[in-house]
Amino acid sequence: MDAYELITTRRSTRAFREEPVPEEALLKVLEAGRHAPSGGNNQTTHLLVIRNQEILKELAEIAEQEFAKMEIFPDTYKSLAGSIRASKKGGYVFHYQAPVLVLTANRRDYSNNIADCACVLENMMLMANALDLGSVWINQLKWLNESERVNEVLFRIGMKEEERVYGGLAIGLPDTEDGLPMRTPLPRTGNPVTFTD
Repeated sequence: MDAYELITTRRSTRAFREEPVPEEALLKVLEAGRHAPSGGNNQTTHLLVIRNQEILKELAEIAEQEFAKMEIFPDTYKSLAGSIRASKKGGYVFHYQAPVLVLTANRRDYSNNIADCACVLENMMLMANALDLGSVWINQLKWLNESERVNEVLFRIGMKEEERVYGGLAIGLPDTEDGLPMRTPLPRTGNPVTFTD
């Protein structure tokens, strides 16, 4: 694929096969993320790669319990409201049972933390598409990034005390008939462009 096709055919995958992501492909995805631009070339985004299914299960259970305590208000962001509703119903697994969850953490006191993490995530999503892997941006642990219970797990697996999660990426082999990600571009209904001449 050329760069334009790679970008326009990237779609979110929310159903994954159980088999592990091939190591070489995963390393390429991570390296693509590490080469993302960052404010002032600070390169402070910390990638936490979780493949341990027990840790993923623990994080899913904690997240479900934390979201279930929350209320939904008229101005609640629709995806967050969806997580709250699904958690109250029970059985909510925020990472879609993907075999790999990559969390992007950065310094809490760094004003470019979310932007730098977003660049890393976009690079990884594009590389995943190039390698026929499915991926989907995961925001749930960003919404819970001050939860003591969530952070206790993340500190245990290597997140630094001064860091917090600002995004995540579920990665795996797509659970589709042909094993490839969906690639039909969706029509654009937003992101307007205004020219001034």
